[in-house]
Amino acid sequence: MNYTEFDSYARKWIFTHASMPVVEADLVKIKPFTQVRSAQLWSEHVSNQSSDADHFEKGDWAFDKKIWSEAIDWQKAWDSDEPELPAELLTEIKWEDNTTVFFCYEKYNIIETQWGVFKRNWKNFLFFDDGPLLLGRKQKQVVWFQSNGTFQLATRP
Repeated sequence: MNYTEFDSYARKWIFTHASMPVVEADLVKIKPFTQVRSAQLWSEHVSNQSSDADHFEKGDWAFDKKIWSEAIDWQKAWDSDEPELPAELLTEIKWEDNTTVFFCYEKYNIIETQWGVFKRNWKNFLFFDDGPLLLGRKQKQVVWFQSNGTFQLATRP
């Protein structure tokens, strides 16, 4: 089994919180992976060495500071009443809404969804902003959200 039952997911509350509930049609498309499957995907797409984004090491593609864009603010958009992602992110990421994406909190906590679902509910995903990565399956672009309210873009090898 690749997915954790959503009702058993420890962070389910970020998607069902009364202040920002996700609509049912999107909720069913937010699929947390099991820890085993998360670790496998993390090793395949992110790192064989590091368990989270704060500990990338030499040899991890994400360790190379030269591949990352300048930091761009996401916090202002998150704090606003408007639901849209920061314009700079939408300008750079041109994925189709049905593109499968992996939102990687860390090695053992990855969620699969679609780009359109993420765009509509990105504020929920970023309730936990301790360095998560957003990867598109079969896409080379990656977004690294920092806990200081900024994000950086890169192209994976």
